[in-house]
Amino acid sequence: MFPVLPDGVVTDVRVPASSANLGSGFDSLGIALDVYDDLRVRVTPSGVRVAVDGEGAGSVPLDDTHLVVRALLRGLEAGGVQAPGLDIVCRNAIPHSRGLGSSAAAVVSGLAAASGLMAKSGVRQGFSADQLIQLAGEFEGHPDNAAASVLGSAIVSWTEEVDGAPAYHARPLVVHPSISVTAFVPQHESSTALTRGLLPDAVPRLDAVHNLSRSALAVVALTADPSCLLAATADRLHQHYRAPVLPDTTGIVAELRTRGIAAFVSGAGPSVLALHDRRIPDESVAFASGLGFDVRPLRVAGGVSIT
Repeated sequence: MFPVLPDGVVTDVRVPASSANLGSGFDSLGIALDVYDDLRVRVTPSGVRVAVDGEGAGSVPLDDTHLVVRALLRGLEAGGVQAPGLDIVCRNAIPHSRGLGSSAAAVVSGLAAASGLMAKSGVRQGFSADQLIQLAGEFEGHPDNAAASVLGSAIVSWTEEVDGAPAYHARPLVVHPSISVTAFVPQHESSTALTRGLLPDAVPRLDAVHNLSRSALAVVALTADPSCLLAATADRLHQHYRAPVLPDTTGIVAELRTRGIAAFVSGAGPSVLALHDRRIPDESVAFASGLGFDVRPLRVAGGVSIT
């Protein structure tokens, strides 16, 4: 019988958005962005109550099928505890289905809330960052977005098999202080499942070698030499396969890169992210705005906070 969390325990979680791939680092590189989802969870005598404000309000389920609830319950199970009931309030600012890590943020927020409830109740210690990354990776199938939301900054992630099961890992990078971030976010959504389904099972060896060298260079560009950002974010593994269903996104990436700005599809799209150490040209801003994309200057964020 699992120990039961006491009624009335409350925890607050703030989790940042993220962008994955960063051009060349498919399913391995990520970066945390200063757009946040906030979560408050209180243990109650019974039942599950969910309220959502902001992104997703009116369109996401308000029961135990909600992704945050599923992750929270999984976290409690992994911690060997249970809650008689839960009152959950989500205040969301991360755009949904735009390639900015909203699903990973929801998973991380639920797991982090479980960690906070356990720690504040004194039933057991909360999860370590490595444990949060492992549990979130089990939901996502890869750790890049989730690890960025857990650790903050930019991250390098990887997966290995241990005893027949995937083990998810990540380490943070210290982003060079001269690097700025700009997101180009459309009003329309995109299906990650659809765009991932466009990717082939095998790629030419030259394309694989290209991305191996560029993703390694990305670590140098992000941490020590931003002049390498344009070369480091050049991709041959995934973006051109997705281009037919992301024409506006692809056009903005091309426009920015032609002007020397290291731009790439954010995650599976349709948003575009640019990493740069100089001003975005006005012509590029006007081009993106004309296609209905909101141009958002952002900062590199810290990781999830639990109070």
